[in-house]
Amino acid sequence: IVGATTVMVYTLFDGMLSVAITDFIQMIIIMLGMVYIGWDLGGPAGGVGAVVHQASVQGKLAFWPAPHWGAVIAFFTAWITMMLGSIPQQDVFQRVTSSDTEITARNASILGGVLYFLFAFIPMFLAYSATRIDPALVSRYLDTDSQQILPQLILTHSPLFAQIMFFGALLSAIKSCASATLLAPSVTFAENIVRGFTPGMTDRQLLTVMRWVVFCFTCLVTVIALNSQASIFSMVEDAYKVTLVAAFVPLAFGVYWKRATPWGGLASVVLGLAVWLLGEGWAPEALIPPQLAGLGASLVGMVAGSLLEARQKGSQSLQPAP
Repeated sequence: IVGATTVMVYTLFDGMLSVAITDFIQMIIIMLGMVYIGWDLGGPAGGVGAVVHQASVQGKLAFWPAPHWGAVIAFFTAWITMMLGSIPQQDVFQRVTSSDTEITARNASILGGVLYFLFAFIPMFLAYSATRIDPALVSRYLDTDSQQILPQLILTHSPLFAQIMFFGALLSAIKSCASATLLAPSVTFAENIVRGFTPGMTDRQLLTVMRWVVFCFTCLVTVIALNSQASIFSMVEDAYKVTLVAAFVPLAFGVYWKRATPWGGLASVVLGLAVWLLGEGWAPEALIPPQLAGLGASLVGMVAGSLLEARQKGSQSLQPAP
């Protein structure tokens, strides 16, 4: 509740400017904190080489899936969920369209992606170091609440300063994501829906509406978080599934396919969401994962809807004038 309140306050008062400034500071804290914790726990784990060697011996560095259809499909689905599902995310467009030039947007996106990729290895190194430092702790939390392994390892095997750095980096990461993903849908809702029904709205009125929407969305997601039993990873994954089945195809085809139409986009959204939700409800463990089936349905909806609309318009144009 305290975290949601602080994020809401600085997002309400300065919008994207506050998000940019706080993200910049928080990312520095995250990187410094992760590097320090990696150095602090690397010694008790036997060094980087020992951790990597043990991970390699136990098959943890195997990238490709087992050579059978179930594993291959699951691997491919997880890959496109995070890769393609992240492209239409609102916070990505929020950052890109806030850049002063397209060159800045491109370079910042590439630099941010590279840094994310590199620093993602540090938490994985830390989590696997726990198997060497305290195997009993890992076995205790692995089947009950695996998210507790790394925090409990820091609390029990690190000095106070390392704990401050770790939890400071953790809170920075959470608040950085929260502020951006809170602002983006609030602005989208106010601009595309509320303003659509009230076209005479002034900029000052729109700003007021945006702030009220931010406040309402904060209350809503806080209630959901307090009552949810799902892990952070599963909730983030579900968010990517939504954009994968409902937003990726309309975006990609709207940009690159000249024959795409509004009705095709609408059919893509409806079919993608419907098939995905049905799959999650009836057969979440099927050979074809629900989000992959939803992506296929979204593709069919876009192509079929666009071609049917174009055909209808073509037949109408051929009718003789009265």
